[in-house]
Amino acid sequence: MTETHRHQSHPNIINRLKRADGHLRSIIEMIEEGRPCVEIAQQLHAVEKAVMQAKKTLIYDHLDNCLEDVLESTEATSDQTLAEFKAISRYL
Repeated sequence: MTETHRHQSHPNIINRLKRADGHLRSIIEMIEEGRPCVEIAQQLHAVEKAVMQAKKTLIYDHLDNCLEDVLESTEATSDQTLAEFKAISRYL
């Protein structure tokens, strides 16, 4: 079993993603109803931005908390720290 991993920003991220999820469901309905493509594209853009912001918040929070903890750890090596940074930075 994996260790529970939570940060102060997670509730905010969850709320943002739930709103994006609801918005995405409404976009599906818009497509099914035959709404104009420009309206649909505009709404998809809004969802995309919300998800990207949630991702950025998660990554920056990880850098501020988890990676900082690794740097301060006496057990961590510079190779481990660099590997951790490279792993998370791929998603920026």
